[in-house]
Amino acid sequence: MSFDLKMDLRPGSPDDLAWIAQIQAASPEASQWDVADYLKYDLVVAVSDGRVAGFAVARRVAEGESELLNLAVDPAFRRRGVARRLVAELTASHPGTLWLEVRESNSGARKFYKLLGFCEAGCRLGYYSDSSESAIVMNVHS
Repeated sequence: MSFDLKMDLRPGSPDDLAWIAQIQAASPEASQWDVADYLKYDLVVAVSDGRVAGFAVARRVAEGESELLNLAVDPAFRRRGVARRLVAELTASHPGTLWLEVRESNSGARKFYKLLGFCEAGCRLGYYSDSSESAIVMNVHS
């Protein structure tokens, strides 16, 4: 697999929602929300060879604080730097503290976020309604 993936990052649009829905459906570890709602927030897509390879969505919650709502990468593009680039874009465009919740069982995502400088800041017991699984709260300061 090549790590030299050529991709562009840009704001997401309504034209991207079908791609985003496919990526989200192929990512059971990601939140499964109505993708049209992402247009209300800061939606960023990674595009490679004319298709959406991944997406990230965030929102500002207070001055100097934002929340990463969801992040997912098409399985064909995983482990090629897409998620890293999307998170870098969000931290650059949302200065201050970026917060997120991740499933306690999602050790791969927790390790990934730690590699990017996120720290575990707490736990929300029974956070996920589909399983009553707890969420680990993480943050990074930029």
